[in-house]
Amino acid sequence: MTGSRGEIFDRIRSALGSPPPEPPAIPRTYHRQPMAGPGDHRRFAETAADYLARVTFIDLGSVSDAVASLVAPGQTVVVPADLPAQWRGGVETVVDSLEKPLPIGQLDDVAAVLTGCALGIAATGTIVLDGGFAQGRRAITLVPDHHICVVFTDQIVDTVPQAFAALDPLRPLTFISGPSATSDIELERVEGVHGPRRLNILIATR
Repeated sequence: MTGSRGEIFDRIRSALGSPPPEPPAIPRTYHRQPMAGPGDHRRFAETAADYLARVTFIDLGSVSDAVASLVAPGQTVVVPADLPAQWRGGVETVVDSLEKPLPIGQLDDVAAVLTGCALGIAATGTIVLDGGFAQGRRAITLVPDHHICVVFTDQIVDTVPQAFAALDPLRPLTFISGPSATSDIELERVEGVHGPRRLNILIATR
């Protein structure tokens, strides 16, 4: 390093007199595995509700009834192509796929989107999507104003480190904690800024 920049750094080193101490070691002994079996689904439900998600416990066989109760008659729900047929039996659906993606305008007109998820995080009430089974493209969970997500109890982990240990970092990860929202400098909450204004989480056991 030469010139005025080098001279400035030389003066700083001279003024300090000795090199700065080594930073202290930070322990990274996170709990990366559940203590016993799946994560705490009750805590997940409570934390997700704190973020203003609407959480409902359901039986696996009643997914379609639960979805139908959240959508007005005659309204359309967008679903990924691989969504289980028994989940959407009670509503009118339109399918989105990589091969035939729906245009943004049509996604904006549907009443809701119905998906599964990769996992849920109990500590933060977060659902994580990775574009895997029953999740579809990222666009279908960002454009519609209402997201209905099915989360199985065996998909729930307790902590964020456990989640990252279970996820593939090369997949398109989306972390969702409650409806999309932000606050301005006066802490006025605004919902639906960069995603759905409503989030319903259906927790089921399989």
